[in-house]
Amino acid sequence: MGYKIVAKKELNPTVTKMVIEAPFVAKKALPGQFIILRAAEDGERIPLTVAGYDREAGTVSIIFQIVGATTARLNQLSAGDEIPDFVGPLGVASKLDGLKKVCIVGGGVGCAIALPLAEALHDMGCEVHSIIGFRSRELVILEDEFRAASKTLTVMTDDGSYGRQGVVTAPLAEALAAGEGYDEVFAIGPLVMMKFVVATTKPYGIKTTVSMNPIMIDGTGMCGGCRLTVGGETKFACVDGPDFDGFAVDFDEAMERGSMYRDFERHAYEATCNLFKKEGAENA
Repeated sequence: MGYKIVAKKELNPTVTKMVIEAPFVAKKALPGQFIILRAAEDGERIPLTVAGYDREAGTVSIIFQIVGATTARLNQLSAGDEIPDFVGPLGVASKLDGLKKVCIVGGGVGCAIALPLAEALHDMGCEVHSIIGFRSRELVILEDEFRAASKTLTVMTDDGSYGRQGVVTAPLAEALAAGEGYDEVFAIGPLVMMKFVVATTKPYGIKTTVSMNPIMIDGTGMCGGCRLTVGGETKFACVDGPDFDGFAVDFDEAMERGSMYRDFERHAYEATCNLFKKEGAENA
């Protein structure tokens, strides 16, 4: 028995949203948690953050960027198809109780992880200020959803083709300098982005939580692949996180480890894409 893809939507040329029928996962999922799936019986396991859930319908939403062999393979599937494994929810849910005013900073596909936090906090009556950043206009995702969950929303693009031009830390720094008293800042996106968000908030002593998504294999803490150094101690993102105190994370180490398999993944991705092209030509 597999897990049925109920819906599929292209959010931008490299990012896809899928809604998966997984009632037991939907029943327990909370913002900040993740699942591990396989796109095929002979495929690898990859972690994807829960981007939304509908407990009544028994569905879980995932949003993924097509960057490697498995996400390319997953993107070949359509509504009505099934995937063999969809395990979760895993990880520790984000701690949101008692927050009255927060700033959520999302970068690129990390916005898919940030949105459930914004929506949950908004539903709790928290005042949410959101800043989301992308390379260019055509890569912007989830703007309407963030706007609905936020008192203020700032959209940034690197090239200025939409919203404001610049990096996400610019409006954050302006808000802090203007005296915005956030209870907490949540940063979710590329490691370098989160590193600089932390550098921006640290002088103000505002609690800053980052979502870490290093290489994961088993999702139980046994393989050690997702280890991080936090406060001088070894932590495992799959069981201790994915949320961590941004002031304590060793970002330089995390970025170095995250780049270890980049060339291998690129080759696997290219091989997978070439296979799809060959199959398409044979079926033409």
